[in-house]
Amino acid sequence: MSKPPRLTLPPRARAYLLDTARGAFAVHEAGAPVRGTALLVPGFTGSKEDFIGLLEPLADAGYRAVAVDGRGQYESPGPREEGAYALEELAGDVLAQAAALGAGPVHLVGHSFGGLVSRAAVLRDASAFASLTLMSSGPAAICEEQQARTKLLVAALEALREDMPAVWEAMRGQDPEDAVPDSPELAEFLRERWLATVPEQLIASGRVLISEPDRIAELAAVPLPKLVLSGSVDYAWPVPLMDDMAERLSASRVIVEGAEHSPNAEYPLVTAGALAAFWDSCTGSPEPSR
Repeated sequence: MSKPPRLTLPPRARAYLLDTARGAFAVHEAGAPVRGTALLVPGFTGSKEDFIGLLEPLADAGYRAVAVDGRGQYESPGPREEGAYALEELAGDVLAQAAALGAGPVHLVGHSFGGLVSRAAVLRDASAFASLTLMSSGPAAICEEQQARTKLLVAALEALREDMPAVWEAMRGQDPEDAVPDSPELAEFLRERWLATVPEQLIASGRVLISEPDRIAELAAVPLPKLVLSGSVDYAWPVPLMDDMAERLSASRVIVEGAEHSPNAEYPLVTAGALAAFWDSCTGSPEPSR
């Protein structure tokens, strides 16, 4: 689970509901589109807050950055029906979000499960995007160990979807004994985010994580600039697997040293710099005036 480095928005950022043809989505936004606009899609059990550390440095680099809660995720509403969270439905939401930004093709960034959603959106209509970044997201289902953990979580959610606090306590009970304790403020936020997320969204997303096929050959055929970015260690998809995926995609490759599954939250300044450098290479944009 991604843990935001801070919980307050930077002064130049704002929170609002983005109205789209497929409903309203809670977003955080910062920056002016001097060089372009980026849409940031969070992962499983995550939210727009996972990108909060990227907003200011991306704005400084000349990019309008928009981080979104997907349907049924934290502060975005969603129905209590599993079918509403099928991967193709979520991909349609991303396309609607990109269109609602009114910026032309946007740079799309998908973290973890959000990478699978973003990939599906690009495969449906690549014309909506200027580039695709797969951040800590692999070519197919998560590794076997994480599949087993996710299957247990999905089963618990199916049985106890009306008692999300109980599932939360059971899930946190699986944390390593030597894990660094969260601050009281962060612990409260993580629990609040969990309780606010629609259980059917988590169930459907978990099923995708344990069953998604390899679609890299399809994606490689899409003529769009691509970046594979990860930490130097990853529990969901082994780093060598992401290295191989980048080769298969003929994609740029960045490893954020010292980071694990959430370089966006763990090393936001380095991650933002890598993203901006990649986007600059896609557009050849000049340096923004300061």
